[in-house]
Amino acid sequence: MDFRHQVTGRDALGNASVDALLLVLVGETIDSALDPAVARVVQDAVDSGDLALKKGKAIYLHRPAGLKAGRLAVAVAADASAKGVKAAAAQALGLVKQGGARQLGVAVAGATLDASHAEALVSAGSEAAYLYRHTKPSAPPAPPFRSLTIFCGKGEAKAVQQGIRRGIAIAAGVELAREYANRPANHCTPSVLAAQVKKLGKAYDLKVDVLDRAAVEKLGMGAFLAVAQGSDEPLRFIVARYDGGPKGAAPVVLVGKGITFDTGGISIKPAAEMDEMKFDMGGAASVLGTLRAVAELKPAVNMVGIIAACENMPSGRAVKPGDVVTTLSGQTVEILNTDAEGRLILCDALTYAERFGPAVVVDIATLTGACVVALGHHHSGLFTADDAVAARLLESSRKAIDPCWRMPLDEEYDEALKSNFADMGNVGPRAAGAITAAMFLRRFTKAYPWAHLDVAGTAWRSGAAKGATGRPVGLLTHFVLDHAR
Repeated sequence: MDFRHQVTGRDALGNASVDALLLVLVGETIDSALDPAVARVVQDAVDSGDLALKKGKAIYLHRPAGLKAGRLAVAVAADASAKGVKAAAAQALGLVKQGGARQLGVAVAGATLDASHAEALVSAGSEAAYLYRHTKPSAPPAPPFRSLTIFCGKGEAKAVQQGIRRGIAIAAGVELAREYANRPANHCTPSVLAAQVKKLGKAYDLKVDVLDRAAVEKLGMGAFLAVAQGSDEPLRFIVARYDGGPKGAAPVVLVGKGITFDTGGISIKPAAEMDEMKFDMGGAASVLGTLRAVAELKPAVNMVGIIAACENMPSGRAVKPGDVVTTLSGQTVEILNTDAEGRLILCDALTYAERFGPAVVVDIATLTGACVVALGHHHSGLFTADDAVAARLLESSRKAIDPCWRMPLDEEYDEALKSNFADMGNVGPRAAGAITAAMFLRRFTKAYPWAHLDVAGTAWRSGAAKGATGRPVGLLTHFVLDHAR
């Protein structure tokens, strides 16, 4: 979809040349500056009882009298925040999604638009237009949306333009992450992921290295190798560098869990919903999407994206419960549960990240069902002992409307990882499972500031709307941008 802005006073919306006008109303009264023709239509709907000026209420009107636009969708926002405006715009988009409107226009009455509003509106439009069809040629036609114009006042234009640019880049990254996470495991293997990163590297002049099994063995990534050894699908360790900052400046490093399919290994999962384990590379997909967004925006910052990609499969070669492996750091791990594999591939990737002398490292992983129990599907779990890193990530999540919630990392939780046969076990008792998983990763991050995002509850949806969300590309992109000089 093409996104643009147009300086048009709210008093001229009646003449907007679009197929559908989307109007977001903020407040419990109709903005006095609103075009009289539009205000009259909205007031008629209110007077007739078809629309209440309360948050979450909406109405669709076909060929409204006195308006040039053939369709009018009105949605009432909870408040004037970017989050409130985005939710209302998404509701309005849903009302016109099944029709034939190609050119859309959106206006917000009752609030002054800034860059965050514009970014949110682009995000809503992109999400409404996305349709997965890589392995489903029989999918229904995509919404016919071709363009979305944000109507704004002259004083809002510069900020809106900036927000649109940022929103387009992030939306493209989110869509890329969704696309590869949605693909079945036989269409998105570690090799396919590596090929896509190489393609991205050629398009945006990124430095890309892909290590195969021999290279990983030479390095001594025993934990990563252990997870991959049960599969016939070759592993790939993918490293991509974006050098937009000063030469030698410490980079922001993002590390993504790329389990392209997770059976649980010998500790095999129940059959129910195992198909959703194609989404277990959601962390890797978010790194891929963030690379795309950052490369498009070209901020003055250095960034490294690391993706450890393999399958976790049961076979005669698969790692067994009780096996002990030596990680790249030299620490040994007793693998008590082969279904706690994400932390095993990440620990070697986190040690590898040391060579870049990072300013900060953030790993992203669909790591634990325990995080879903704790936080559900709204907040990603944020784990870090560094208050400054936590504050930046929380602020980035607010800006991106991609929420996360900080969880504890008290030293007492580390006791759960004790092993009689290795430096640590890869799991502890059931209680506080998301925290003990983060404590495990923390043991490999002593050389730099670090945070862990557990996105097991937010990287995809189940049920009738099953599919990848592309989260937390927005959060990560804002985090990287926050480090630009």
